Amino acid sequence: MESFLPPQVLLLGPGPSPVPEPVLAAMARPTLGHLDPRFVAMMDEIKELLRATFGTANALTLPISAPGSAGMEAAFVNLVEPGDTVIVGRNGVFGERMRENVVRIGATAVVVDAPWGEPIDPQQVEEALRGHPGAKAVAFVHAETSTGACSDAATICRLAREHGALAIVDAVTSLAGLPVEADAWGADAIYSGSQKCLSAPPGLAPISFSARAVEVLSARRTPVQSWFLDMSLVTRYWSQGQGGGRSYHHTAPVNLLYALHEALLLVHEEGLDAAWRRHAEAHRHLCDGLERLGLELAVDARWRLPQLNVVRIPDGVDDADLRRRLLLEHGIEIGAGLGALAGRVWRIGLMGHGARIENVERLLGALAELLDRRLV
Repeated sequence: MESFLPPQVLLLGPGPSPVPEPVLAAMARPTLGHLDPRFVAMMDEIKELLRATFGTANALTLPISAPGSAGMEAAFVNLVEPGDTVIVGRNGVFGERMRENVVRIGATAVVVDAPWGEPIDPQQVEEALRGHPGAKAVAFVHAETSTGACSDAATICRLAREHGALAIVDAVTSLAGLPVEADAWGADAIYSGSQKCLSAPPGLAPISFSARAVEVLSARRTPVQSWFLDMSLVTRYWSQGQGGGRSYHHTAPVNLLYALHEALLLVHEEGLDAAWRRHAEAHRHLCDGLERLGLELAVDARWRLPQLNVVRIPDGVDDADLRRRLLLEHGIEIGAGLGALAGRVWRIGLMGHGARIENVERLLGALAELLDRRLV
């Protein structure tokens, strides 16, 4: 065996996204101990940068040492207990994963379904809340990665609060690609992943809990099911204790955290408003080009995600073969459909560092060649 030397691939799928050179370089810096005071100081900067990115002042804001799926699980196992009722919006694969988290905890999931490719209907959420007074939480995906549809987070969070429920928000694909305003929305638990619009490597799950959520966590009747994801334990590592020190919880992925710190610096050097505009501009350029190629997007423009574009596969085109040739002949990766959309759509990601006009042009040119069509 020899050292693995990966090829250069333009990642335009649903994640991971292209990682810029400064972030890659950050990972190669000398590894420090995970309790080294200089590393701890950087951890504090990461928390501050994440608060700004989430649009929150929440004290309990940090990256979990695991991928975005662990962020989802952390939100549920910390806030939901056996016997609770949770309203779950389901309009794709990740809404279904939310439901499964609820069920595995021993709670009751009341599902509000929407067709794949459409947002969760706030009116149906309100009806579910009225029909289930005392529901512990409302959970939904802001930007559904499997379908490319965006739901109205502000309205759904408001409805949850009006009915005395917590709001649990999946922002895995939206953070830094769309406006995310956790405090303005009234989100109580909101989580993301490092590998999407933040353009850091996979393996970290930024998460933020409101003061109200922390109160619920503190008043639990039962222990958190997951020792590793128990935020009352994780917080002791990420925050100063009464004696000024930090408690050992786990060995943090030091070099991955270097990368996240660098990626967050890049986001805030550009400015969140500028980053959101860049994603929108790249999306418009892609939509125009796909239309010229005779390709159709599967999601209505009213709730279409700029960073995750779902494209119908034309009749007669072999899905797997085109994606294989795109990767091997052109060095570009796009994603396949998931669940009910498998074999019917492609998922084209314009996330983080990948959301650039030159990347869109390269993809459109490759698609035109493989589909044997002219860009006019």
